[in-house]
Parts: sequence; C-alpha cells; structure tokens
Amino acid sequence: MPFGILECNKMEVVPGTALMNDQDDLPAEYSMVPWDQLKHGKGRFSHVILVPQPSDDPNDPLNWPQWQKEFVLLTIGLAAGVAGSYGPMLSPGFVEIAKELGISVSQLAKATSWMILTIALSLFLLNPLAKVYGRRPIYLFSIIVLFISSVVGGVGKDFRDFQTSRVIGGLGLAPFEILVQCTIGDLYFVHERATRIAFWNLCLLCGVNAGALIAGYVIQNLGWKWCFWICAILYGALISLILFFVPETCYTRESSMVVPPIIKDIKSQEAERGVVSKTAFMHLETDTSIPLKISYWRSLRIYSGRYSNAPLLKIAIRPFILFWYPAVFVLFIVYGVMITWSVIYSNVIGVIFVAPPYNFSVAQVGLTSLSPLVMTIIGEAISGPLNDTICLYLTRKNKGIYEPEFRLVLIFVVVILGTVGFYGFGATVHYQSHWTGPVLTYGFSNMAMAFASTCLFGYVLDCYPTLNAEAFVALNQRNFLAFGMTYVIEDWLADSGTLNVFVVLGSVLLTTCACTIPLWVFGKKCRSWIGRNEWLTKFMSDCN
Repeated sequence: MPFGILECNKMEVVPGTALMNDQDDLPAEYSMVPWDQLKHGKGRFSHVILVPQPSDDPNDPLNWPQWQKEFVLLTIGLAAGVAGSYGPMLSPGFVEIAKELGISVSQLAKATSWMILTIALSLFLLNPLAKVYGRRPIYLFSIIVLFISSVVGGVGKDFRDFQTSRVIGGLGLAPFEILVQCTIGDLYFVHERATRIAFWNLCLLCGVNAGALIAGYVIQNLGWKWCFWICAILYGALISLILFFVPETCYTRESSMVVPPIIKDIKSQEAERGVVSKTAFMHLETDTSIPLKISYWRSLRIYSGRYSNAPLLKIAIRPFILFWYPAVFVLFIVYGVMITWSVIYSNVIGVIFVAPPYNFSVAQVGLTSLSPLVMTIIGEAISGPLNDTICLYLTRKNKGIYEPEFRLVLIFVVVILGTVGFYGFGATVHYQSHWTGPVLTYGFSNMAMAFASTCLFGYVLDCYPTLNAEAFVALNQRNFLAFGMTYVIEDWLADSGTLNVFVVLGSVLLTTCACTIPLWVFGKKCRSWIGRNEWLTKFMSDCN
C-alpha cells in the first residue's frame, strides 16, 4: 500500500500503473526483466523508463525531434490562448457595450451563455470526428470558424449579429477544450506531461486574462468591435501556422502492451515462482519492420486516414459513461467548478469595479486582469515541473512503480490558494477594502486553477491514455453548469451580495477538493475494477 494507495491483486496490469524507474530496489517480480530492451529517457532522465514505450517507426509522434514537438505545442498553445481570450475579452466594457446595443448587462452576459452552450453541444460531434479522422482537420476547422465568427462580430450592427458571432465562435472554441490535452498525450511521455499541460494552461489562462487587459484599452480607445478585428487578424495568422507546422499527431499503435518473446520465455520458466508477473508494464513492441519517414509535404495532408474503427455514435456516447469513472468525475467537479467560477469572475468584474467605491474606467477594469495574469504565469511555471518532479520522486520511493494518483499531491496547494482567492475576494469587495484586495485575491483564485489543471489533467491522461478525448468531453459538460451560472449570476449578486456569493463558491470548491482524498486511497482499485469489466473494456475499445 504505497503512501496510503490501496493495492489491487485481482489484475496483472492495472491500467495507468507503470514501471517507470530503472533502479536497484525493484520488486522481485521484475528481477529477470532485460532492461537493455527497454527505451529510456535521455540526460538527467536516463534512469526513466519511457511510458509509453515508443515504436521504432520514425513517423511515431513520440519519436519526433524534440524541437518539432515543442513547436507544435507552441503553435496550438498560442491558438488556445487567443481562443481563451475570445469569451471574456469584452468583460471590461460590458456596461458600455450593453448601452450601445440598447440592452441590459444581463442580456449581454446571456449572449456569452449561448456561446458556452454551443461549446458544450459541439464537442459531442467534433470529438468523434477528431477521434476517427485525426486532430489536424479539426484544428483547421476550428481556427477557420473562429476567424469567421470574428469577422461577423466586427461587421455586425446590432445585438442579433453580436449573438450570432458568439454562437459561431462557440463552435470554433469547442475543440480547444479537449484537443490540446490529447495532443500532449500523443507527443510526450508520462514524465514530461505535467510541464506541457502547465504550458497549455498558461497559454489558455494568459489569453483569458491578458485578453481582458488589452481589450480594456482597445474598447476605450478604438471601440469594442476592434476586439473582434484584432482576433480576426490573429486567427488568420494562426490558420497559416497550423496549416504548415502542425501535422497529424494521432498514431495507430499495433500493440502497446505486448510481452516480447524473450520475456515470454522467462515468464514460462518462472511461472511457478511468479517472476515477471507484471511484464506487460513494459509496453514493448514486437514489430521489427520499420516504415520509411514520410515527407514534410505528405505530413501536411488534411486527411490521413482513419484512426479508429469504432462507429461515430459509439464514440459520442462514451463521454456519458466516462463521466462516472471516478478519475473523470473528480476532474469534472474540481476543475469544472473552478473554470465555471472563472466565467463568473469575467461577468462580475466589469460590474463591480465600475461602480462605487472603485469607479474604474473601462481601461482600468481591464488592468485588474494583470493580477490573475501574473499569478497564472507564476503558478504554471511552478506547478508543471513540480508535479513531474513529485511523480518521479514518489516513483523512486515506490521501488520504480508509478501510480497516476501521485499527480494528486498538488491539490493541497489548490485548497490553500482557492481559500484565499474566493473567500478573500468576497470579503474585500463586501467590506470595500482598497482595490488591491479584490485584485490580488482574484489573482490567487486563478493561480489555484493553474495548479488544479496541471495535476488533474495529468491524472486523467495517465489513467486512460486511449480515452483522453472522451474523458475531456465528459469534463466539458461543465459548460452546461457555466451556461446556467451565467444566466443567474447577475441576479444572484444583486439579491445576496458579493460576500455571500463568493463564500458559497469557495465552500463548493473546498468540498470538491475533498473528493480527491478517497480518489487517492481507492483510485487504483477503481482503475482495476474498470479494467476487469468486460462490457466496459469492449465498449471503450476502438474496434467495431
């Protein structure tokens, strides 16, 4: 029972558990494993056994040059950042925009609600398409749709055009809710993922916060429609970058859980003693034929074949089942709640700070996003490398065996930062403290989200690597929660006051974080039960 995680002896290989460290004190069942057949990391990670084990195919994204992996991540990270800014960028000018369109602030907020609902519904169509036909065509589709929605917003003349732009934008934003994390799973090994997830989330949250900061000045000096035109310019540039520098990252592996003949022989000889009883952790490949490296231009094909034989309807149904997997459900209630609360922030900031006692201008309201921007950068810079380091340390202490639950340690940081952020924001606004109070606590709540995303997304990626797209679609059912909250938040604030609202939000966050405690203890047993369930195994398979 490593660190309180309950063991499960009913399954030879528990999904997610992996032998990841080459060290002297490995369990006895691994004593006969020929380590020279396993691929290891490089440099300071030379002792790390690569999980998953890459094939010998040069076209395997795990074998791409490191610079290419990082450039792909940088490109889609930038796209995610601009996409992240699209929703909340108008929040500093809510009062001014509502007045110009002849509607109430509440009506304007509801336009964002419909965008969120579109995101939630679109995922059930776009995810199966990405699973079957690859990430690349969906990335291109989404960025083109975002370009179109920005143009519609820029040329629009009334609230109907504005709302149309937001709904179209929701269709384009949807893939960035799931595909970037999946691409990280395609490109990187387990010991590298948290740092890259942190980078993706840094881009996303910087887009959310820097977008609002910049938009405040744009709205004040150029008019709010220029926010759409600037987005259109950025999306136009990103279309070219994705078209020429983001090849398909999906890859069909013949078999990632095959025991090589040499280990099979050892296993048969030592069966009675139980030696090498868990050799399937190695994820070794037996195929000795090495394909040729495809050309650069061929790698840029929009369509490169099918990557799943499962029917689209079957893939579309999976998120509803995965939602109840403990790992996915806890991800939903913790991160889903936090990201929903961040949507609430974007709606209330533009109202609270333009009113007494603060009386901020539109540009000054935009500047309040500087705090969450800086806190997010600090949080992501720390959380990713720290999470990977913690996992490697606990793996070493656990005799080289990695458990995905090791990712959950950072929840302690989330609890501390979330308490300060949500309770602090409500109290400082209620008691009309100096503006630094609510601005700083606003930043702490975003810093908490940075730590939460790093550990929880990494946890789900490691638990269910072949189902990560469906798992993140299940997570994004939180958009239905966000849709409902944006409909009621203005009235709730008016009726109950900022203190009561944010005390409730903070209390809900702490309650959801507490759910990671039973997940830590029983997570491995849950993964084992799911892995032993024949119906789930068959239904979640990519075969027909």
